[in-house]
Amino acid sequence: MTKPCLLLQLRPERAASDDEYAALLRAAELTDDEVVRIEMDRGLPEIDLDDFCAVIVGGGPSNVSAPEPEKYDYQRRFEPPLRTLIAEIVDRDFPYFGACYGLGILADVLGGEVGSDRYGEAVGACTVVLTDGADDPLLTGVPRTFRAFVGHKEACQEVPPGAVLLAGSDTCLVQMIRVGRNVYATQFHPELDGTGLAVRIEAYRHAGYFDPSEAGMLVELGRRESVPVPRELLRRFIARSRR
Repeated sequence: MTKPCLLLQLRPERAASDDEYAALLRAAELTDDEVVRIEMDRGLPEIDLDDFCAVIVGGGPSNVSAPEPEKYDYQRRFEPPLRTLIAEIVDRDFPYFGACYGLGILADVLGGEVGSDRYGEAVGACTVVLTDGADDPLLTGVPRTFRAFVGHKEACQEVPPGAVLLAGSDTCLVQMIRVGRNVYATQFHPELDGTGLAVRIEAYRHAGYFDPSEAGMLVELGRRESVPVPRELLRRFIARSRR
Protein backbone atom coordinates (compact mmCIF):
# COMPACT_ATOMS: atom_id res chain seq x y z
CA MET A 1 0.00 0.00 0.00
CA THR A 2 1.28 3.47 -0.89
CA LYS A 3 2.28 5.57 2.09
CA PRO A 4 0.19 8.69 2.77
CA CYS A 5 1.25 12.26 2.15
CA LEU A 6 1.81 14.47 5.21
CA LEU A 7 0.21 17.93 5.15
CA LEU A 8 1.51 20.39 7.75
CA GLN A 9 -0.75 23.44 8.12
CA LEU A 10 -0.32 26.67 10.06
CA ARG A 11 -3.69 28.37 9.68
CA PRO A 12 -5.55 28.79 13.00
CA GLU A 13 -8.48 30.21 11.03
CA ARG A 14 -10.53 27.03 10.65
CA ALA A 15 -12.36 28.03 7.47
CA ALA A 16 -9.08 28.82 5.71
CA SER A 17 -7.40 25.68 7.06
CA ASP A 18 -10.26 23.40 6.03
CA ASP A 19 -10.41 24.95 2.56
CA GLU A 20 -6.64 24.59 2.10
CA TYR A 21 -6.94 20.89 2.96
CA ALA A 22 -9.88 20.38 0.59
CA ALA A 23 -8.07 22.31 -2.16
CA LEU A 24 -5.02 20.08 -1.78
CA LEU A 25 -7.16 16.96 -2.16
CA ARG A 26 -8.73 18.34 -5.34
CA ALA A 27 -5.53 19.67 -6.88
CA ALA A 28 -3.42 16.58 -6.19
CA GLU A 29 -6.27 14.13 -6.83
CA LEU A 30 -6.00 12.60 -3.36
CA THR A 31 -8.57 11.11 -0.99
CA ASP A 32 -8.89 11.68 2.75
CA ASP A 33 -7.20 8.38 3.59
CA GLU A 34 -4.20 9.29 1.41
CA VAL A 35 -3.32 12.38 3.46
CA VAL A 36 -2.34 12.77 7.11
CA ARG A 37 -3.26 16.30 8.17
CA ILE A 38 -1.54 18.06 11.08
CA GLU A 39 -2.63 21.55 12.11
CA MET A 40 0.56 22.88 13.67
CA ASP A 41 -1.16 25.66 15.61
CA ARG A 42 -2.49 22.80 17.75
CA GLY A 43 0.93 21.22 18.11
CA LEU A 44 3.54 19.41 16.03
CA PRO A 45 4.19 15.84 17.19
CA GLU A 46 7.38 13.94 16.41
CA ILE A 47 7.41 12.95 12.74
CA ASP A 48 8.96 9.80 11.27
CA LEU A 49 9.50 10.53 7.58
CA ASP A 50 9.56 6.82 6.80
CA ASP A 51 5.80 6.77 7.48
CA PHE A 52 5.09 9.06 4.51
CA CYS A 53 5.70 9.39 0.79
CA ALA A 54 5.99 13.19 0.85
CA VAL A 55 5.64 16.28 3.06
CA ILE A 56 3.71 19.42 2.12
CA VAL A 57 3.93 22.64 4.14
CA GLY A 58 1.37 25.29 3.25
CA GLY A 59 1.00 28.99 3.90
CA GLY A 60 -0.60 31.07 6.62
CA PRO A 61 -0.29 34.29 8.59
CA SER A 62 3.07 33.34 10.16
CA ASN A 63 6.21 35.06 8.87
CA VAL A 64 9.59 33.36 9.18
CA SER A 65 11.41 36.70 9.32
CA ALA A 66 9.27 38.26 12.07
CA PRO A 67 11.23 39.11 15.24
CA GLU A 68 10.77 36.37 17.81
CA PRO A 69 8.66 38.51 20.22
CA GLU A 70 6.27 39.37 17.36
CA LYS A 71 5.63 35.77 16.32
CA TYR A 72 2.42 34.00 17.29
CA ASP A 73 2.70 31.80 20.37
CA TYR A 74 1.88 28.69 18.33
CA GLN A 75 4.51 29.68 15.74
CA ARG A 76 7.20 29.89 18.43
CA ARG A 77 6.23 26.36 19.46
CA PHE A 78 6.11 24.65 16.07
CA GLU A 79 8.98 26.38 14.27
CA PRO A 80 11.94 24.79 16.12
CA PRO A 81 10.80 21.17 15.51
CA LEU A 82 9.71 22.10 11.97
CA ARG A 83 13.19 23.46 11.21
CA THR A 84 14.69 20.21 12.48
CA LEU A 85 12.31 18.21 10.28
CA ILE A 86 13.08 20.27 7.18
CA ALA A 87 16.82 19.94 7.79
CA GLU A 88 16.31 16.16 7.78
CA ILE A 89 14.21 16.43 4.60
CA VAL A 90 16.99 18.35 2.84
CA ASP A 91 19.67 15.98 4.12
CA ARG A 92 17.72 12.93 2.89
CA ASP A 93 16.44 14.62 -0.28
CA PHE A 94 12.99 13.52 0.85
CA PRO A 95 10.01 14.59 -1.29
CA TYR A 96 8.86 18.01 -0.05
CA PHE A 97 6.64 20.73 -1.45
CA GLY A 98 6.50 24.03 0.41
CA ALA A 99 4.13 26.84 -0.55
CA CYS A 100 4.50 30.47 0.61
CA TYR A 101 5.52 29.99 4.27
CA GLY A 102 6.68 26.52 3.20
CA LEU A 103 9.19 28.25 0.89
CA GLY A 104 10.23 30.76 3.54
CA ILE A 105 11.01 28.16 6.20
CA LEU A 106 12.93 26.02 3.68
CA ALA A 107 14.98 29.03 2.57
CA ASP A 108 15.68 29.91 6.21
CA VAL A 109 16.91 26.38 6.94
CA LEU A 110 19.16 26.56 3.86
CA GLY A 111 20.72 29.77 5.20
CA GLY A 112 18.98 32.08 2.75
CA GLU A 113 17.68 35.57 3.49
CA VAL A 114 13.91 35.87 3.99
CA GLY A 115 12.48 39.30 4.71
CA SER A 116 9.92 41.96 3.93
CA ASP A 117 12.26 44.56 2.41
CA ARG A 118 11.54 43.50 -1.18
CA TYR A 119 9.34 41.21 -3.25
CA GLY A 120 6.13 41.19 -1.18
CA GLU A 121 3.10 40.73 -3.44
CA ALA A 122 -0.49 41.90 -3.15
CA VAL A 123 -3.31 39.36 -2.98
CA GLY A 124 -4.29 38.22 -6.46
CA ALA A 125 -2.78 36.60 -9.53
CA CYS A 126 0.65 37.21 -10.99
CA THR A 127 2.42 35.95 -14.10
CA VAL A 128 5.08 33.37 -13.21
CA VAL A 129 7.97 33.02 -15.65
CA LEU A 130 10.15 29.91 -15.89
CA THR A 131 13.87 30.63 -15.82
CA ASP A 132 15.82 30.27 -19.06
CA GLY A 133 16.88 26.67 -19.44
CA ALA A 134 14.74 25.45 -16.55
CA ASP A 135 14.98 21.66 -16.75
CA ASP A 136 12.83 19.78 -14.29
CA PRO A 137 10.46 16.79 -14.47
CA LEU A 138 7.61 18.80 -12.94
CA LEU A 139 7.94 21.44 -15.65
CA THR A 140 8.00 19.23 -18.75
CA GLY A 141 5.54 20.70 -21.25
CA VAL A 142 4.56 23.56 -18.93
CA PRO A 143 4.11 26.98 -20.61
CA ARG A 144 7.03 29.33 -20.02
CA THR A 145 4.59 31.79 -18.44
CA PHE A 146 1.48 31.00 -16.42
CA ARG A 147 -0.83 32.64 -13.89
CA ALA A 148 -0.78 31.80 -10.19
CA PHE A 149 -2.29 33.20 -7.00
CA VAL A 150 -0.04 34.97 -4.51
CA GLY A 151 -0.33 37.19 -1.44
CA HIS A 152 2.58 37.56 0.99
CA LYS A 153 4.38 40.12 3.12
CA GLU A 154 7.80 38.44 3.15
CA ALA A 155 9.80 36.67 0.45
CA CYS A 156 13.22 35.25 -0.36
CA GLN A 157 15.56 38.20 -0.87
CA GLU A 158 17.92 35.96 -2.86
CA VAL A 159 18.04 32.45 -4.25
CA PRO A 160 18.77 30.29 -1.19
CA PRO A 161 22.15 28.52 -1.02
CA GLY A 162 22.04 25.12 -2.70
CA ALA A 163 18.77 25.84 -4.51
CA VAL A 164 18.07 25.94 -8.24
CA LEU A 165 15.81 28.80 -9.33
CA LEU A 166 13.05 27.41 -11.54
CA ALA A 167 10.74 30.44 -11.82
CA GLY A 168 10.30 34.05 -10.85
CA SER A 169 8.03 36.99 -11.65
CA ASP A 170 8.30 40.71 -12.31
CA THR A 171 7.36 41.41 -8.70
CA CYS A 172 9.12 38.55 -6.90
CA LEU A 173 12.59 37.16 -7.58
CA VAL A 174 11.94 33.63 -6.28
CA GLN A 175 8.67 32.00 -7.30
CA MET A 176 9.85 28.37 -7.48
CA ILE A 177 12.99 26.50 -6.44
CA ARG A 178 14.28 22.95 -6.22
CA VAL A 179 16.88 21.55 -3.86
CA GLY A 180 18.45 18.21 -4.76
CA ARG A 181 16.06 16.11 -6.83
CA ASN A 182 12.95 16.01 -4.64
CA VAL A 183 12.68 19.16 -2.53
CA TYR A 184 10.49 21.88 -4.10
CA ALA A 185 8.96 25.12 -2.95
CA THR A 186 6.90 27.91 -4.48
CA GLN A 187 6.00 31.41 -3.40
CA PHE A 188 2.66 31.06 -5.16
CA HIS A 189 -0.12 28.80 -3.85
CA PRO A 190 -0.36 25.77 -6.16
CA GLU A 191 -3.57 24.43 -4.62
CA LEU A 192 -5.53 27.65 -4.86
CA ASP A 193 -8.40 28.49 -7.23
CA GLY A 194 -10.76 31.47 -7.36
CA THR A 195 -13.19 29.95 -4.85
CA GLY A 196 -10.42 29.22 -2.37
CA LEU A 197 -9.00 32.71 -2.81
CA ALA A 198 -12.39 34.13 -1.81
CA VAL A 199 -12.34 32.05 1.40
CA ARG A 200 -8.90 33.35 2.30
CA ILE A 201 -9.76 36.95 1.47
CA GLU A 202 -12.59 36.74 3.99
CA ALA A 203 -10.44 34.95 6.59
CA TYR A 204 -7.62 37.50 6.32
CA ARG A 205 -9.67 40.60 5.58
CA HIS A 206 -8.13 42.43 8.55
CA ALA A 207 -4.67 40.81 8.55
CA GLY A 208 -2.90 43.61 6.68
CA TYR A 209 -2.60 41.96 3.28
CA PHE A 210 -4.97 44.44 1.61
CA ASP A 211 -7.36 47.28 2.36
CA PRO A 212 -10.53 45.61 3.75
CA SER A 213 -12.63 47.81 1.47
CA GLU A 214 -11.00 46.08 -1.54
CA ALA A 215 -12.10 42.57 -0.53
CA GLY A 216 -15.07 42.38 -2.90
CA MET A 217 -13.03 43.63 -5.84
CA LEU A 218 -10.24 41.11 -5.14
CA VAL A 219 -12.74 38.26 -4.96
CA GLU A 220 -14.22 39.26 -8.31
CA LEU A 221 -10.79 39.54 -9.95
CA GLY A 222 -9.84 36.13 -8.56
CA ARG A 223 -12.94 34.48 -9.98
CA ARG A 224 -12.02 35.76 -13.45
CA GLU A 225 -8.58 34.14 -13.39
CA SER A 226 -7.64 30.80 -14.91
CA VAL A 227 -4.84 29.12 -12.92
CA PRO A 228 -4.59 25.44 -13.95
CA VAL A 229 -0.79 25.14 -14.18
CA PRO A 230 0.04 25.49 -10.45
CA ARG A 231 -2.41 22.71 -9.57
CA GLU A 232 -0.87 20.53 -12.28
CA LEU A 233 2.57 21.02 -10.73
CA LEU A 234 1.25 19.87 -7.36
CA ARG A 235 -0.45 16.87 -8.95
CA ARG A 236 2.78 15.91 -10.73
CA PHE A 237 4.77 16.23 -7.52
CA ILE A 238 2.42 13.89 -5.65
CA ALA A 239 2.32 11.38 -8.50
CA ARG A 240 6.12 11.35 -8.68
CA SER A 241 6.48 10.98 -4.89
CA ARG A 242 4.17 7.96 -4.79
CA ARG A 243 6.05 5.88 -7.37
